[in-house]
Amino acid sequence: MVRLLGGALGRLRSVELRGVRIPHNKATAELATTRMPLPTQVILPMHQHVGASCVPQVKRRAHVDVGTLIGHSDARMSADIFSPVSGTVREIRSIHYSDGRSDEAVVIVPDGEQTVDSAICPPEVTDYASLVEAVRHSGIVGLGGAGFPTWLKMDSDLSSIDCWLVNGAECEPYLSSDYREMVENPQTILHGISTCLDLSGVPRSLICIEDNKPKAIELLRQMAADDPRIDVFTLPARYPQGASRVILRNVTGRSVPRGGHLTDVGALLFNVTTMSEIGRFLQDGMPLTKRRITVMGDAIERPQNLEVFIGTPIGETLEFCGLKEEPRKVVIGGPMMGITQTELDAPITRPNSGLLAFAHDVVDRPQTTACIRCGACIDNCPMRLTPISIQKAYQRRDVEDLDELMADLCVECGTCSYVCPAKQPLAQSVRFARSFLRAEQRKARERR
Repeated sequence: MVRLLGGALGRLRSVELRGVRIPHNKATAELATTRMPLPTQVILPMHQHVGASCVPQVKRRAHVDVGTLIGHSDARMSADIFSPVSGTVREIRSIHYSDGRSDEAVVIVPDGEQTVDSAICPPEVTDYASLVEAVRHSGIVGLGGAGFPTWLKMDSDLSSIDCWLVNGAECEPYLSSDYREMVENPQTILHGISTCLDLSGVPRSLICIEDNKPKAIELLRQMAADDPRIDVFTLPARYPQGASRVILRNVTGRSVPRGGHLTDVGALLFNVTTMSEIGRFLQDGMPLTKRRITVMGDAIERPQNLEVFIGTPIGETLEFCGLKEEPRKVVIGGPMMGITQTELDAPITRPNSGLLAFAHDVVDRPQTTACIRCGACIDNCPMRLTPISIQKAYQRRDVEDLDELMADLCVECGTCSYVCPAKQPLAQSVRFARSFLRAEQRKARERR
């Protein structure tokens, strides 16, 4: 059983309060989900997950239906990709991302019929192995932004797992897509959890929600009252409460050893929408083809929670919601960890939970000054790192210092940059340092 930090299950406990309080700006929280009409085309990149890219399973001019397999890889770490529309494959082409990466993508023109593939049916699940195999063919990945193949996370040795955590924190400002999942689809969330518990033998699940979402807390607590294995754990609203290692420590008091995983200390963690998708897939057999995103920002005419077809171009999504003015910055994800977009014909992909469009007055870049040695970045880092020291070590390309400073433990939450009064680009520097350190360590292993 999980060793909680005292008090009754589900009530606020004394937890680690590192991180930072930031304005929530969740004006869309009480807006019910709107369904976006079919786009003029869907663009399905073959790399919408952690791991190996998929290989296109269709050719140009082929007809596909809703749920038709579009991309597959024989690699273990991958996740199949499915068509969200019925229509014709226009082309298979290269696309380029704003971070410099390129990818192969299948472009489909919808026919408006939305004919469902004849192979779609609820999976036959009788034990945990068949549950994992079913999820393997669902296209479900981590929908909190990580994009890790869900089936692979489930395909672990569960003998030492005593708690299945469900992450409903949604600590990023602006975003409310997970919150809407909790208040609109609590049945599928609980169906997913109970099925996973029934078949895995894991004794307990805790749905972890920040205290700025009282409606979701009360609703899920009431609906789970008949199952003593499921409870709701209330967390203080403090960023980045939803980071996996942060939420693990704050809920269970456990810390993951460097280089380890949550399973090493007896826990699994799924995003709440990921768990809901498992519950839905078990009921209807339709693989992941749509997702909810929060569309917001001061440049948006009609902010909303929007259900979009995966592969919908960003530009068409913004057009549907309306623009007050031409945005100066468009971000996929939240403002703290999201990625700025340079091309509006790029698609919405599986891990995306937000689309933000900001006018110039919101995103004006402040002037950077010298570090004043205030220690704010250190005091607020949820992983207890020293970002300013990591930045300096990276500037020197000092691998030994970066290793000693444990730059690889950074969760890329952006807290250090947010609190820095000198507006140093700490988050970017630590991100580069983390990648550099891992690359150098990989080279060292290969030389041995």
